Amino acid sequence: MTTNTRLKYIIGFIAALLVLLAAGRSLLAQIGGEPDGAKSLTGSPRGETGAPAENESSGGRFKIVIDPGHGGKDPGSAGASGQWEKDSNLALAMKLYELLKADPLFEPRLTRTDDTFVELADRAQVADGWGADALISIHGNAFEDASVAGTETYYTHPDSLRLAEAIHGKVVAALGFPDRGVKEEKLKVLSLSEMPAVLVEPGYLTNAAEEAFMLGDGGQRTEAEAIADGLRAYFAGSGADPSAAG
Repeated sequence: MTTNTRLKYIIGFIAALLVLLAAGRSLLAQIGGEPDGAKSLTGSPRGETGAPAENESSGGRFKIVIDPGHGGKDPGSAGASGQWEKDSNLALAMKLYELLKADPLFEPRLTRTDDTFVELADRAQVADGWGADALISIHGNAFEDASVAGTETYYTHPDSLRLAEAIHGKVVAALGFPDRGVKEEKLKVLSLSEMPAVLVEPGYLTNAAEEAFMLGDGGQRTEAEAIADGLRAYFAGSGADPSAAG
């Protein structure tokens, strides 16, 4: 066999091997998904319209993540009575969860259901990983001057402003506390969320009168109903159809 003939055989063998490898990779991609080391792109860029993004089907309902602030080793602020913020946050969040669960418009999920510490990044990931339509973080305000009172609502990204305004307006109207406004603030749990996200502080736990309302069962139900009404107003105004998700 001449050198040229041998070279042709070698080149032909290598070409055939490359074809077989390419065919095998294509077959694996079809029957077994992505090969090892491949990455899928998840999430989507933030919009500026404030309208909920399309996500995986949730039975024709909007996905709402409710985040009771603090928990576990992080108690939050101490109220006028000495009770910790983490407990009232969870109590209000549970009532809001039950309200939304009973509403066919929503599917709620909680970032914690007991006295557990959850990192801020993990709270946002609950919403991001689920493809939620909105995240509501529940807190109680505090200040060294016990006379300070009122309702505040925070947002970070522009697409969250309309949600903040919708919820804030309902909470102020229902509670009758001083209106301290909707405020833009760089808060981590909001900054990391890929959907409209707000932090609601219905009142000041360091104000004895507001704390008494916020710790009472009736007061918490009023707060929860007001937040739920704000969510309904927000989604009604967006014109979004949850049945179109997916």
